[in-house]
Amino acid sequence: MACFAAPTAAALIINVVKKKIPAHFHINWLLALLWGGVLWLIPEHIFHGEVVFYPPFFTAGFNKIIGEILQVGIPMVLAVTIIWLVMLFISASYQKFRLNFVPLMVLGAVVMVLVDKTF
Repeated sequence: MACFAAPTAAALIINVVKKKIPAHFHINWLLALLWGGVLWLIPEHIFHGEVVFYPPFFTAGFNKIIGEILQVGIPMVLAVTIIWLVMLFISASYQKFRLNFVPLMVLGAVVMVLVDKTF
């Protein structure tokens, strides 16, 4: 129910510091993966009634929210980061390796949904 909080926090932090990260790290790829998952998970959680538009915004208690972030949200961020690292390795090997923003967002959403279903 709150698993999207970890990828959201990671994406926000990276957005703040991205100007200090060298271009060869393709930080926009990582951001696309993270935001794609977040933009899929938030409406999905609203649809299932786990997130509401009035305080406290989550239908579960604080203990469940923290547990969900630690058990599902952190693995989501780690899975997306590993995929990004693999993409960096491939791009270093193949100079013509280019990726578009929208397919990366879809990939991020798919990865996070798979992690969510696994844990």
